[in-house]
Amino acid sequence: MPANAFNGQTDYGIGIGLRKPHYQHILEQKPTVDWFEIISENFMVDGGRPLEVLDQIMEQYRVVQHGVSMYFGSADKIDRTHLKKLKALVKRTKTPWLSDHLCWGSVDGTYTHDLLPMPYTSASARRTAEKIRQVRDFLEVPICVENVSSYAEYHVSEMTEWEFLSEVVEEADCGILLDVNNIYVSAQNHDFDPYAYINGVPHHRVGQMHVAGHTKFEKYILDTHDHPVLDPVWKLYAHATKLCGVTATLLEWDDKIPSFDEVHNEALKANEFIDGAKAAKRKVTPASSRQSDKLPAGSRRYSA
Repeated sequence: MPANAFNGQTDYGIGIGLRKPHYQHILEQKPTVDWFEIISENFMVDGGRPLEVLDQIMEQYRVVQHGVSMYFGSADKIDRTHLKKLKALVKRTKTPWLSDHLCWGSVDGTYTHDLLPMPYTSASARRTAEKIRQVRDFLEVPICVENVSSYAEYHVSEMTEWEFLSEVVEEADCGILLDVNNIYVSAQNHDFDPYAYINGVPHHRVGQMHVAGHTKFEKYILDTHDHPVLDPVWKLYAHATKLCGVTATLLEWDDKIPSFDEVHNEALKANEFIDGAKAAKRKVTPASSRQSDKLPAGSRRYSA
């Protein structure tokens, strides 16, 4: 399948983020996990302990890369040095796809190290899509872009966030990493319907989903990733799974990290909603018309 055509669903099962506090447990106990998501930037090094651990992990587990510094929405030119290091890691891990955020975070070579929301304009969508295509063609691996949680809006925006996301991925011919928790956080902060967001994106382009915990403050919600997933996020995830199909699902837990078993058990709660989506599909799809879960003509799917 061409690396420039992420038009399908990926049923990789349920994964968790590979985090340093769990290294020893994973290497010694070898727990049963469908896959691990790694932060690419943590392993873009020439050698040492990070790559040593990663190589041992890959002996037993599937790994998918997730980035935090590509800044597809920044006006800066692509950092070729960064891309070369990233491509070396892609070849090492054989990641089936790579994800990063639909955001900006750098100006004239100065990096904020933050995931800043974009103005939702057609001009921004075109520039962002072009950069995604350039990165994809260089890395030779499919790309999913993730919606970020946001705490500010732009007066110049011409459309909703989900309309902007849809325009970018269609123009770039790439996939979506649908972060359900981020949708909920932004919906509460900006007073929009999170279900309208999920209903409005191209469902066939969702190749991965994220769920996570957040923290409620008096006037806003913050995407903290430091405790279990809240019930309204699980309900959104159930809705998204019914619409998008069963995709690779990952639990993010990046602060106040508890034991491996607690994180993994929280992630496995997604199975309840996946089973519900499968059951609902069986009820509405007559057996005679399933045709081996055939996709529409012209669409493509990855095999796990």
